[in-house]
Amino acid sequence: MAPRPTWKGYLRLSLVSCPVRLYPATTRSERVSFHLLNPKTHNRIELRPHDPATDQEIPRDQLVRGYEFDKGRYVVVDDAEIEALRIESSETIDLVRFVDDEEIDPIYFATPYYIAPDGEIATETFCVIMEAMREAHKAGIGRVVLSTREHPVLLAPRRRGMLLMTLRSAEEVRDDREIFADLENVKVDQEMVEMARRIIEQKSGPFEAEELTGDRYQAALRELVAGKVHGEKPASPKAAARPTNVVNLMDALKRSLAADEGKGPAPSRKAPRRAAQGRAPGTRRRRSAK
Repeated sequence: MAPRPTWKGYLRLSLVSCPVRLYPATTRSERVSFHLLNPKTHNRIELRPHDPATDQEIPRDQLVRGYEFDKGRYVVVDDAEIEALRIESSETIDLVRFVDDEEIDPIYFATPYYIAPDGEIATETFCVIMEAMREAHKAGIGRVVLSTREHPVLLAPRRRGMLLMTLRSAEEVRDDREIFADLENVKVDQEMVEMARRIIEQKSGPFEAEELTGDRYQAALRELVAGKVHGEKPASPKAAARPTNVVNLMDALKRSLAADEGKGPAPSRKAPRRAAQGRAPGTRRRRSAK
């Protein structure tokens, strides 16, 4: 069953627009989650809102939002006032600029959404915009309001539809100069770089999303929970193996190169398939020689 859309509005290119819907492109439904319990009764704990000054419990449907403008002083903003606070991007994703998506540093990528036309009448307009972007090899930049925030977004064709990626604003990205300052004047041995490059080549292969399937830690959690449900005693934990410190880098590179000789990358779990039309924002494409 298709997920419920998280946003409905319009996609606009200049004077052309069509109604669209946004859907979450990822899910966490398979993750193991825990509840907090009373250690004596194993009853689930309820976290009830209360006023710490009067110890009065307040029903959740009576709570109001407040912004702390000074220590201990709040201004109340109600739902109707928030709902009335609408700007253009609350209802419309206006594509104001088009870029090569490979120009965008992946550090700005935040949350992915699928975007689809809202209704049959919108389909033709949506597809015309999508195919024009595909043929131009461009991604669109716009803005949209989600969860009381306006987000810059990147919109790009993806297979038979389009993917919208919210982008982090520039002020959210930390400057890396101080973090990488110690690396600026490091001189490396070119022979060791060449050996490391050969190791990388031996392990190189095509990207296969199927190989990202699985979470060993979540699998271990499920095994632990399933065993306890059946009254089994948990197995003694095994300490994870830690890599040893490299004392002689050249020697470690030589041994690694010898160990990986002839192995190549791990075989793909899936037979090769035809390349999908379009690509996710941030993926590189080969340019034909002119």
